[in-house]
Amino acid sequence: MIKVLHNNACSKSRAILEHLDENNVAFEIIDFVENPLTVLEMKTVLKKLHMSADELIRKNEPLFKEKFAHKNLSEEEWIDVLVENPSLIQRPILIKGEVAMLGRPIENVKFFIDN
Repeated sequence: MIKVLHNNACSKSRAILEHLDENNVAFEIIDFVENPLTVLEMKTVLKKLHMSADELIRKNEPLFKEKFAHKNLSEEEWIDVLVENPSLIQRPILIKGEVAMLGRPIENVKFFIDN
């Protein structure tokens, strides 16, 4: 089963859920805004994505620009920022076993589902 780290406020995230549903793909929704990830969960997701915390940040968000854009933080500090501010996490994130991917573009999602 695919786990989808989802933010309902995000149209791309909603579109991925719709795509999975239309293609009869079993998935579990994890609303990381309503139920924020722990530090350990964030580290696990980053490992599965093969990304650093800095790479997962939505840098165009006003919150990032206002509070964090000019900060030089460590990986641990960026993880704390993402855990405390889940709206800064790029989404959706699809997780299948030990691998994960950002759920865009849709072509990548199709490949991820089939493999």
